[in-house]
Amino acid sequence: MPLQGLIFDVDGTLAETEEVHRQAFNEAFAAFGLPWKWERPLYKELLPVSGGKERILHYLTKWHAQDLAAVREKIPAIYDFKTQQYTGAILAGAVELKPGIARLMGEAKARGARLAIATTTHRDNVEALLQHTLPEQGVSLFDAIVAGDEVSAKKPDPQVFEAALRKLRLPVASCVAFEDSANGVNAARGAGLRVVVTPGIYTADDDFSAASSVVSDLGERGRPHQHLAGWKWPDGYVSFAALRTKTEEGPA
Repeated sequence: MPLQGLIFDVDGTLAETEEVHRQAFNEAFAAFGLPWKWERPLYKELLPVSGGKERILHYLTKWHAQDLAAVREKIPAIYDFKTQQYTGAILAGAVELKPGIARLMGEAKARGARLAIATTTHRDNVEALLQHTLPEQGVSLFDAIVAGDEVSAKKPDPQVFEAALRKLRLPVASCVAFEDSANGVNAARGAGLRVVVTPGIYTADDDFSAASSVVSDLGERGRPHQHLAGWKWPDGYVSFAALRTKTEEGPA
């Protein structure tokens, strides 16, 4: 079946955003008078818990259970503050798109393909990133956006990808997902999608054995990526034409 749709995760996939998230969490904790600080090793341990509010609750339950009753009801407010800090940093230029992202999206749209986002992060975070990194088009570039606050179960549950497919009105065999984590790969595969992985700084050690291809980034002409596993790409970059060829070679 011809390739008709590309579905992208956001954090770690479109851009290397996790350090900005971590810093925003710490700023929120300080603002609420909480003596918590998520250093990088701890944040790596917490990342498999999808969703910011869920991550805070998991941390609170596991490491500060004695404060659960007093702090639990504050989690939505803490997360809202964190989101404000994060979006402010993004709009101020904290990150840029990873190599090959804008190029591949442009190639796909030029060939009539549809684009979607399927993420566990808050929609405000998505819109801030797109506004900063794709200022001429932003959210209008995408035919469907499904954020974490729009589904009842987050990755590795496949709901967010299934919702994106429904919004795209495309069969699963005609689409490819792009992810950076094992949670994301498992969610996409649960929805029946083939997956191209570009690991993030916190997910390089994840198990990507279920992915079709694992590369350091999507690459650019003259700036090849590092091939890590699975499908290999002509000239060291993932193009829409090469993706179409790969997907037509066999089933998901």
